[in-house]
Parts: sequence; C-alpha cells; structure tokens
Amino acid sequence: MSVQHYLKMIHNASVAQRCHAAAALAHIYLRSDLEFDEKCSTEAVLTLLLDDPSPKVRLALAEAFSTSAHAPAHIVASLARDQIEVATYILGRSVLLSDADLIDCVAGGSCEAQRIIAARAKVSYAVSAALIEIGEIGAIETLLANTQAQIADISFRRLLERLGDVAEIRTLLIDDNRLPADCRHTLAVQIAEALCQMDIVVALMGERRAKRITREACIRASVNLVSATRVDEYPALIGHLQLRGDLTTAFVIRIVAAGRIDFFAAILVALSGYSLLRVRSLLIDGRPAALGALLTAAGLPTSTHLPLKVALDAWRNVAKGKLAAGSHEIIRRMIEHVEPVAQAAGTLPVAANDDMLSLLKRIHLDAIRENAREQVLAITAA
Repeated sequence: MSVQHYLKMIHNASVAQRCHAAAALAHIYLRSDLEFDEKCSTEAVLTLLLDDPSPKVRLALAEAFSTSAHAPAHIVASLARDQIEVATYILGRSVLLSDADLIDCVAGGSCEAQRIIAARAKVSYAVSAALIEIGEIGAIETLLANTQAQIADISFRRLLERLGDVAEIRTLLIDDNRLPADCRHTLAVQIAEALCQMDIVVALMGERRAKRITREACIRASVNLVSATRVDEYPALIGHLQLRGDLTTAFVIRIVAAGRIDFFAAILVALSGYSLLRVRSLLIDGRPAALGALLTAAGLPTSTHLPLKVALDAWRNVAKGKLAAGSHEIIRRMIEHVEPVAQAAGTLPVAANDDMLSLLKRIHLDAIRENAREQVLAITAA
C-alpha cells in the first residue's frame, strides 16, 4: 500500500482497516530499500497515526516497532507514554528507549508501567535507582525478582530506608545475592525488631526479655553474616557497624571466638590506624606485649586482652596443625583463663556493659547448641 493511497482512505476507513494499514506501513518503513523521500513521507504518516482516536491502531504500531532498533525514535517514545495496553510492548521490549526515557516513564507512569520496566531484560543502575526512589511496592517487588537487573549498593541502602518495614520487600531481599553485607545486616536487624514488636512475642516473653533476646540474636546474626561477606566488603560492613553502634566489645569477642580472624584484622585496622600488613603480622606471630599494644591502640578494654590473646594463640595452633579444635573448644580455653582471674579479683572489670566471664559462658553455650544442631543435621542427612 502506497503512502498516497493510505492518505486517501484514512478518513473513511474502519478501525480494522486502519490497523491493517498501520501495521503494513510500519513494516514498509522498516525495510532498508526505501528511497529517502519515500521513507520520510512514510514516517510522516506514521507520526500522524499517533493521533488516531483508536488505541488499536496505535497498538498495531507498537507491536511492529517494539522489537526493532530502526524504528523512528520519536514514535517509540510517544508510544511508551501511551495508555498501558499500547505502552506495554514498547516499555517491555524496545531497545530505543534511553535511561532518561525509562526514568521519565517511571516518574509519570502507573504501577503497571513501572512493573513492565522493572521486568525488562536489561535494567540499568540508573533506572533501578529511579524505581527504588519513587516506584510503587509492586514495581519494586518485580525489580528484585529480576535477577538480571543492575542494582547499586547505594540503591539497596535507600530501599531499606524507604521500604524496610514492608514484609514482602524484606522477604525478597533475604534471598538476593546482590545485597551488600551492610544492607544484609540492616535487614537482619529490621526483621528481628519486627519480630520483637509482635504482640504474641511480647505477651509470651515480656518486653524487656524480648528486647534482650532480639539484641543477642542480632549479634549472632552479625557474626554469621561475616562468613558470607567478601573480603572487599569488610571496610563497608565495619563502617556500617560503627555508625550503628554495633561494633561492641561483645561483638569483637564473638568474632574472634568464631575464628573470623581476617575480619578481626579488618576491625583492628579500622580502629587502630595500623596498616593491614602490620596487623596481620602481629596476629600471625606477634608477641603478647605487641598484641596488647595493638589491642590498646584499637581502643579495646583491658579486660578483653587476655581472652583475645588466648583465642588468637589457639587459632594460630589450629592453623599450623598443632591443635584440632572448634569454636566451642576455643571458647572453653578462654573461660578457663578468665575464670581464675575472676576468682582472684572477686570481680571483673566491666567490658561493653557486660561481665566478661558471663559473656564468654553465653557464647560457649551458643557454640555448644550450634554444634549440636550441626550434628543432628549430619545424622539426619546420613
């Protein structure tokens, strides 16, 4: 069908005829053998079709142009802002939409339009950031379910600030491997706080006990989080813990007792100002006096020095193959060295608002329980 023929029949044609003609003209335009003048006139008619009163005509255009990289950019942009039935094809498929176009559609579009954008095969960091900042919950759920979407660490942090109290969002974030370590810690805290505030939990435990158990659970979760954290994420996680006030003496003791020595080294670097090379050297073969100076420089209370030195010495022997021991045996050693000091002094210095001996005993009990759980799982698996 020629352009001239279409222009003659456009005013008297039915919707079905106009749809057929629109699709035909779109495919003619996409042919590479059109002369320049003919291509220009075809594009002019296609542009005119954007004002057709029937969405079915515009839908025909959207279907034809949605998968082409050679479609007229201005027509694609206009169709992307059309009613959702028309825009769906363009928003979900077109490679001609720039990040700026997609962000504009996020800002001015419905939740359904946002969901379609979030489900695209390629979602850039900028588009993800826009969705997280102003998108509706349904669209963000779709974005998190899209494993190909690029989401920056700062966008995850903003998401937790904005919608961290939404259970559906938290559920999706738990299993998201893209979530940085500091956000995973924030997520664990938010989940624990949500559980703590449940009426049934408060009724069964009481508010004070529920808060104490929640606090201890958060500390244990933080220690477990370290094992799943990449070394390059250590500084960000440590900075996050410092800002939250969670980098406590109790946390440091648990980290060393659990054998997370590389993370302990990163903590000492952050707190002491020593270089990582120097800290690692002291942890590997430093003498007790040098270790004490390092711990002091890091601001760790004197009451922690003895149990930390005992644990570090034990983990050194484990690494060298001189000792076969797990976390609960190491903690037992720490208790055995601290207990005589407590009996001789009659009391212990306060460390991070907690008694050191009772802290070690709680950690020991947690380690025994964890070991028992692992044994039961191993037996069950066998």
